[in-house]
This record gives sequence, structure tokens and C-alpha cells, in this order.
Amino acid sequence: MTEMKRNHSDAKTRVTVLVALAANLVIAVAKAVGGLAAGSPALLSEAAHSVADSTNEVFLLIALRRSHLPPDTRHPFGYGKERYFWALLAAVGIFVMGGCFSFYQGLHALATNPQESHKGYVAGLAVLFVALLAEGGSLLRALHQMRKEKGARDPALRTVIAEDSTAVLGVVLAMAGMALHLITGQVVWEASASLAIGALLVYIAYRLGREARDRLIGEAVDPELSGGIRELLDDQEEIHRVAALLTMRLGLDSTLVAARVDLTPGFDSEEVELICVRIKRQIRETWPEADHVFLDITEAPGD
Repeated sequence: MTEMKRNHSDAKTRVTVLVALAANLVIAVAKAVGGLAAGSPALLSEAAHSVADSTNEVFLLIALRRSHLPPDTRHPFGYGKERYFWALLAAVGIFVMGGCFSFYQGLHALATNPQESHKGYVAGLAVLFVALLAEGGSLLRALHQMRKEKGARDPALRTVIAEDSTAVLGVVLAMAGMALHLITGQVVWEASASLAIGALLVYIAYRLGREARDRLIGEAVDPELSGGIRELLDDQEEIHRVAALLTMRLGLDSTLVAARVDLTPGFDSEEVELICVRIKRQIRETWPEADHVFLDITEAPGD
């Protein structure tokens, strides 16, 4: 049942990523054409933003596929961490293709003071308005899935939400910069919008990258889960003491649990084996995500 729910959730996440990818591809072309025609640094920054998002969504689709590869001899715990690796690459893509290019566009506009035609402003604002509707629709779908499935742990879904949220805010900044440039004739407004978009993308890239890093280097499970496992072990009549309990996330729905426990004296080797099998089964049945459980059994010293 857990595997069926996981596949169903991944199918919905895949659709969400595909919707975001389709929207970003169309928007990226429209922004690039409009930005080149109008000579707008803010619009070109948003085009780079959409290209970065599109590339990252391809990474996320790869992550969704590869994270379900079965364990093999070289990867005995499976490929669950593939999700975090590709999420890290997505963060790097946001930083390089989105943030750095936006900074370049803003600084270049301040240095060259480009002039835009009235038609260029109108076309650019029209493109941004359409982009706002498309990005907003994609964001609403992702938020709906997160609320319905409580899927905030999925790095693919979290990345889509982060991308769409920054895209909506970036479009608003670009529209404000272009409008103020049109009203005042001062390019500093549009250049400032490009710099603000760049700063926003760098911040989002940092947040996503830090989360992916924590998962990749080996992050323990939530205190609630580890506390529940420790309580279950403490409640076993045969266990005298839980000497150590270590946990690590191996993927979205995969967890490594390793415990060193002291048994009360008096059990022979066959009884110890049966106790160990029963405790492992109880942990897996109570927390299906704890699919790799290892117990180091020792006998407590006698009085």
C-alpha cells in the first residue's frame, strides 16, 4: 500500500513538474523575443529566469525516474538520494543561469543606459502579464498538491514551488521596473528590478542547495520519529538498555535505523535471533519508511 501511495504521489508530482516545464518553455521564448525587441534588461533577466527554471525541471524529471531504480550491488540502499542530487543541480542552475545573468543585465543597463521605444514597453508588459498568469497557475497547482498530500518533503515539489513563487515575484518586479522606467525615463528603475531579481534567485538557490546538501551528507530523521523508535525499543521486555540509536534519511520514503541494545541476561542464541527479527518487524510495520533496520545485540552484564 505504501508503495502504491508513493507511486501515485510521484505521478502527481511528475504532472506538476511537466506543467511547470511547459509553462516556462513558452514563457521563456516570449520573454526572450520581447526582451530583445524592446531592449529591456528586466525582461531579459526574466527570460534567463525562465530558461533556468526549464532546465531545472528537466533535472527534476530525471530525479523522479532515477530515484525509483532498485538497489544493486553498488548501491545496496537504493537510489533514493538521487532526488537530492538533482535538486542540488537545480539550485546551481538557478544561481548560475538565473541569478548571475540577472546581475549582469542590471549592471549592464546601468552602464549603457539603453533606450526603449513605447511599443517595446507595451509589448514587454503584455508578455509579463501573460507570464504572470501562467506562472501563477503553475504555482497554484503545486501548492494544491502540497496541501492535499502533505508533500512538502519531496525536493522535486519543493523546488517547483520555490521556482514558481520566485517567478511570480520576479515578474512583478520586472513589471514594476519597466513601468517606472516608462514613467520617469530613468533606466535605474529597470536595472534595479534586474538586480533585485538576481538577488532573489541567489537566495532561493542558496536555500534549496543547503537543504539538498543536508540530505546528501546524511541527515537524521525528525526527532518525533527517532523518539518513537527509541520508545518502542525501551518498551521491549527483553531489552535492558538502548545504548545508541542512529538514523539517516536514504530517500523520500527510505530510512536507515541502526541501534545498539543490551538484552537482559538469560537468552540463548536462537532466542536472541527471534527477538531481533520480531523487533525489526515491529519497527517496519509501525514506520514503513524505516525499511533498513539493523540491531547490534549485546547482553547486559549480570548483577
